Amino acid sequence: MSEKLTILAPGTVANMVCGFDVLGFALEDPCDEIDIALIPEKRIIIQPDPVYHLPTEPEKNVAGAALLAMLDAMDEPIGFDIAIRKHIKPGSGIGSSAASAAGAVVAANHLLHHRFSKEELVQFAMFGEKVASGVKHADNIAPCIYGGITLIRSIFPLDVVALPAPNLHVTIVHPQIEVRTADARAILKQNVLLKDAIKQWGNIAGLVAGIIQNDLPLIGRSLQDHIIEPVRSILIPGFDEIKQRSMAAGALGGGISGSGPSVFMLSADKATALAVEKEMQAVFARIGIDHHTYVTTINPQGVKLKS
Repeated sequence: MSEKLTILAPGTVANMVCGFDVLGFALEDPCDEIDIALIPEKRIIIQPDPVYHLPTEPEKNVAGAALLAMLDAMDEPIGFDIAIRKHIKPGSGIGSSAASAAGAVVAANHLLHHRFSKEELVQFAMFGEKVASGVKHADNIAPCIYGGITLIRSIFPLDVVALPAPNLHVTIVHPQIEVRTADARAILKQNVLLKDAIKQWGNIAGLVAGIIQNDLPLIGRSLQDHIIEPVRSILIPGFDEIKQRSMAAGALGGGISGSGPSVFMLSADKATALAVEKEMQAVFARIGIDHHTYVTTINPQGVKLKS
């Protein structure tokens, strides 16, 4: 067997402020590159990562765990040899683990002549997310595989709803600090006040309605989080100032990307997104934290073959 290919697996923004663990969208940039080849034995080979030194034992590697789950669903004596060039820094909050896990199973599925459905691929890839954070969740995995914006109505059983992605621009700042997903989950409150839950439900419903109706003002009004952001934002220096200055520059709204430390803002046009980028850069420059910014759009396709 000599079949092999290379795919691009996009970064993703999960939660979308009020949609903790249920809403996410794919980014045009950045993307990981994944090389994969079929091998004539039922095992997974993970090539060493010279930059981040990620585990090469398949069960400890997010891509390896996802591919092992796929092998469990197959009878043939075949496996995969995989090498990942990470352009999405682990711990960045823009779906690094999801890109590896989702990209690996989508790439493998290409070699298998699209044997598995997108929903099945999400289920396989969630095993990788469990390695990364200790729990299965799909708000990064699903948009990475489906593209655009996805709503995870349920994990057990899995129920993914693809939403029409408005033509929005995305500005992301990634401060060069690390917030581990497991740590960011550990600080969350296990009980919330009913009044806060009601506000959150209203915002999630408003955000989904705004996305479907392409109602940008409604999207902006709905990008509020009364439960997760007030707790997690303490892990990100300058977060409140970034949000205030971005909104003043014309952003529709935004917040923490995934578990952080990246912060994202949505804008109606590129000029506004670039103005937001300058505000983000100014905040981190003032407080002395190295950072990287992206100005991009929502990726409607998700994982794709490299041309």
